[in-house]
Amino acid sequence: MDWIALSPSLADERQAWGWRALQVTPRVAWVDEALLLEVSASERLFGGRQALLRFLVEETPLSKVSWARGRTALVALASLRLQARGIERPKNVDGLPLDVLTAATEHLPTLERIGCRTWGDLRSLPRGGLARRFGSALLDALDAGYAERPERYAWITLPESFDMNLELVSLATTAPELMWSAQRLLTQLQVWLQARHRGVLALELEWTLDLRRLNGKRLPSHERLPVRTAEPTQDITHLRRLVNEHLGRAQLAAPANHLRLRSLETQPWHGDSRGFLPEDNRQGEKLHQFIERLSARLGPQNVVVPMAHADWRPERMQQWAPARDSEAQTATQADALYPPWLLPQPLALEVRNDKPHFGGPLERLTRLYRVETGWWENGEPALRDYFVARSQEAGLLWIYRERPVSLAADLEHTQKFRWFLQGLYA
Repeated sequence: MDWIALSPSLADERQAWGWRALQVTPRVAWVDEALLLEVSASERLFGGRQALLRFLVEETPLSKVSWARGRTALVALASLRLQARGIERPKNVDGLPLDVLTAATEHLPTLERIGCRTWGDLRSLPRGGLARRFGSALLDALDAGYAERPERYAWITLPESFDMNLELVSLATTAPELMWSAQRLLTQLQVWLQARHRGVLALELEWTLDLRRLNGKRLPSHERLPVRTAEPTQDITHLRRLVNEHLGRAQLAAPANHLRLRSLETQPWHGDSRGFLPEDNRQGEKLHQFIERLSARLGPQNVVVPMAHADWRPERMQQWAPARDSEAQTATQADALYPPWLLPQPLALEVRNDKPHFGGPLERLTRLYRVETGWWENGEPALRDYFVARSQEAGLLWIYRERPVSLAADLEHTQKFRWFLQGLYA
């Protein structure tokens, strides 16, 4: 057997360290002030004892932790306590002092009076007399420490969802002041996501208001701020940026004293998608992450993308939607013939000698693209012939001629057509 005892430096990270340990072994338990892990079956999986310790203690987003090893859980715990005192652990278990054995703490004065100060001294005493004088719990702990008795603990398990509350160091009067505490909670969220093998899609920040009334107006007890991502993620850097942007736009109704973070929606995590070629694995922020962060900063209504709708009229086909919406990001693209930019309203063109003009006569480059639609709506249907034309001053243009219903079947009277400019090409 091989046990590791951990002592987190921050009290509010105790639960997160338990989740972190579960990535190494399912046999994890809190015993007194330390987190105990049985890792003998996991060392081979991680490539040896040193690699396992490096992953557990060094390659972690959590704060630093003190640790010690032992053949049994109680020996590891005893070694950790000696380490905290700056005392070197004896090579033999018999030399461990009794005050590092929890079961012996309440009996230390009596044991010291009879000259019993180490585990070896205690083990050399008659077992029957020890059991009658001090109870069976002391003997059971001693046997477990020497690996002569199975060690049974209440193993910790992962919760189904993330939900943590943190007391603020000082009252926060503005939303950005919550960011320091939010970062600590997001770090623990990442540990939970990694342990559960899930990516977060939606989370919620909730802060507790310190006042119940302000200027005679009753206040709610809590305020909430939801945060969503387009794709499941474990990227703590992106989540920090996104939460920071949302908090930068939020306002507190009153000073806050507690901050809570909980997961609203998660999905199974399949890892980051990477290609075989170096150019496919570009460094930096992904496009959807940039869109989410920019939408949080400027507002979703100010970061939009065109969406193609089922209508042959370009002004109705091209509509705008918030770029961070999943539907907008997967929208069907329009025909490549249509221009990327439409005018707010079609511009009537001057016609000279049956030719439309826009900074000079326009040269039609394509055959007509006829659109006859809207007959089911009130009013006249849209009867149009579209062309791609070239202007000497403006470049490529998207123009059309409008055919009144009375001339829909008469293509000879071209002088009666009206011409319009509707779109521009880059």
